[in-house]
Amino acid sequence: MATPKRHKPTIDYLVYLAVRVLVGIVQALPIRWALAFADVFAALIYRVDKRHRKVAAENLRFAFPEKSEAEVDRLVRGCYRQFCTLLFEIILLPRKLRMTNWRTSTDMVNSHAVVSGLMRDRPMLIVTAHLGNWELAGYYLGALGFRTYAIARVLDNPYLEDFLKRFRQGTGQTVIAKKDDFDRLEAVLRAGGKVATLADQDAGPRGVFVDFFGRPASAHKAVALMAMEFQTTMVVVGVVRRTTLNRGQIGPYDIICEDAIDPAEYAGRPDAVKAITQRYHDAIARLIRRSPEQYFWLHRRWKSQPAVKKSAMKQAA
Repeated sequence: MATPKRHKPTIDYLVYLAVRVLVGIVQALPIRWALAFADVFAALIYRVDKRHRKVAAENLRFAFPEKSEAEVDRLVRGCYRQFCTLLFEIILLPRKLRMTNWRTSTDMVNSHAVVSGLMRDRPMLIVTAHLGNWELAGYYLGALGFRTYAIARVLDNPYLEDFLKRFRQGTGQTVIAKKDDFDRLEAVLRAGGKVATLADQDAGPRGVFVDFFGRPASAHKAVALMAMEFQTTMVVVGVVRRTTLNRGQIGPYDIICEDAIDPAEYAGRPDAVKAITQRYHDAIARLIRRSPEQYFWLHRRWKSQPAVKKSAMKQAA
């Protein structure tokens, strides 16, 4: 049996204080200086974080076998830079993003399905990935007056968890715990709520396996099951930084609706869960292929692999 994590309140609080000091410093800086600091921070982490650097390079070699080692390394560096930029932008958003300037930082692309889904009484699932600035979409929609919900993992540090939750809920978005809060999630969907979820995480050996960049990846069945049970509109969205980088502002980012899926199209199919899961993974892959340096390659997306059947093992022997 796994030993439960032992919480150390004093250490947790000291970490929280350090984060609050950093947040205060970053928010006091001009955007250009803060994002320049993010670039320096990214270069430093790239050098010292050997373990995750190797994971990212391995993932990229599988996803893009045609790329040279120099190109892979460039993408790994870009991944670190984007992630550090995301962290600093999250800190800056409450102070810098306003109703008067949001158009300079964000734009919506292929937005008809998203806007119409938000305006209807029918529940909606916003499926996204660790691409670009995935936190921006919920904050942005809340600032525009749309009430949305986000499924998120609870942090181990309770002080940081409360702090991050205040940020996420600052414009009206409500956070639903990824675990132990299913009844609340179900009630939201039954009431026609709009729920966002990150759908590119490893689901372990019991997940449904789909093709992702030509390699089996374990995905959670719950997204497709919820869509089918509650007949939700599903939109696959990516928040991608434009190639015209401007370090004097947040972004600019395009909030791209890559696909809109109606689960009714899969009614009666015995493979409906896998088919829907495969379809939104295909959409996520298309978004990533256009901006690979903005994907979070540092996590082990292909950690779980399908079990090898005994018959196949005997044949191989």
